[in-house]
Amino acid sequence: MRGGLLVAGTTSDAGKSVVTAGICRWLVRRGVKVAPFKGQNMSLNSFVTREGAEIGRAQAMQAQAARVEPTALMNPVLLKPGSDRSSQVVLMGRPVGELSARGYHGGRQKELFEPVLACLEELRGTYDAVICEGAGSPAEINLRRTDIVNMGIARAARLPVLVVGDIDRGGVFAQFFGTTALLAPEDQELIAGYLVNKFRGDVTLLEPGLDMLHGLTGRRTFGVLPYAHGLGIDEEDGLRVSMRGAVRESVVAPPVGEDVLRVAVCAVPLMSNFTDVDALAAEPGVVVRFVDRAEELVDADLVIVPGTRGTVRALAWLRERGLADALARRAAEGRPVLGICGGFQALGERIEDEVESKAGTVDGLGLLPVRVRFAAGKTLARPVGEALGERVEGYEIHHGVAEVLGGAPFLDGCRVGAVWGTHWHGSLESDGFRRAFLREVAAGASRRFVPAPDTSFGALREEQLDRLGDLIEEHADTDALLRLIETGPPAGLPFIPPGAP
Repeated sequence: MRGGLLVAGTTSDAGKSVVTAGICRWLVRRGVKVAPFKGQNMSLNSFVTREGAEIGRAQAMQAQAARVEPTALMNPVLLKPGSDRSSQVVLMGRPVGELSARGYHGGRQKELFEPVLACLEELRGTYDAVICEGAGSPAEINLRRTDIVNMGIARAARLPVLVVGDIDRGGVFAQFFGTTALLAPEDQELIAGYLVNKFRGDVTLLEPGLDMLHGLTGRRTFGVLPYAHGLGIDEEDGLRVSMRGAVRESVVAPPVGEDVLRVAVCAVPLMSNFTDVDALAAEPGVVVRFVDRAEELVDADLVIVPGTRGTVRALAWLRERGLADALARRAAEGRPVLGICGGFQALGERIEDEVESKAGTVDGLGLLPVRVRFAAGKTLARPVGEALGERVEGYEIHHGVAEVLGGAPFLDGCRVGAVWGTHWHGSLESDGFRRAFLREVAAGASRRFVPAPDTSFGALREEQLDRLGDLIEEHADTDALLRLIETGPPAGLPFIPPGAP
């Protein structure tokens, strides 16, 4: 078997990432050697591969669904927004510059098309099937000429396209029809059909609409996936954190001890790798919420200042909202605070930044004896270490270089009293360390909280990926989907006017 598929969406957040992961897990369970691919990703939620390359976390999650090691080939272009108008461009896992949206779409994007296509072809030569994920909508007609992630890559590689629509938002029939009708004839030839996502209710009530859609477009619907709670695994951006969503939306085991632990995460601007708190929210009795007001820290047992693509901007935001003063009071009272990556930098004494914000020397919050200098090069690493008597694995993605001037060692950072700081993302996914850390937090917060002795974050993640595979296997026409992947776009698909302007 040598095949492929592009999973596009009528909108952002239609479910492309989870559908791609679900198809990967379904295929690998059938014995198919499969890999995910996304030519261009825009996200502040990223991951470091074992080769030291930075890619979107969604593609790392899809690789796990496919039971393969993630590589830079699976996400050759990653855009990391630094403002509303500019992004850092990461090519094959390494930053190559900062560009405005106009500069990127005005020329640089076209230059990246050949490297992106080469990565896809290398994967297709190695794997039985490659399941590609699009970005946004394929009908963004203002960007079609420079498209390297939707119909541009589909046309170059002759990939069949499955369009996913989120029916929970309403208007899904109009979205399917309009998406198809706004494409050029050559692109429409590749639109094989549709997949309805997040359906609630009796599917027989939907079937007349699906029949009419087939009559209007000549394209079939390959499945209707039911609404499933807690499946937002490693989304590109937003605050629907996967394990937090699962805890919030489904039945959860009661706390082992007498008390719960309340965790408040400061929703700083340009927040990155918010999935760091997933593992906390997976623990019975731990309640995680995102906050942006000082009064919301008062009853928190632990406050986390997370990673950010704009440390200096986050510092200003913390001060403007009174959160900086609230954090200082917590530190003085010996109440737990954890800073991760950019949050760790913000907790330090001083930041010298001529790279990210170009603000020069800026005072930090002064809660940790750390001075940070931003370097032009980016640290990308997969460290392994020990803390609180437990083995810890993590990953690092940062320009800031920290000089630790005191305190007790804590991973690559330090601890002073109940304030911890580290550059390591993902450390809380190490089960033994997470339990030890939560015991420290509970003691510092005077809570009778006891971590569950058997929570395995890795096992929970595998269960979620299997649920995604089950959704495809149980609610999609898998025989038709397999034929589509193997044989490519169906012949004779009709043109739907008006086409691209």
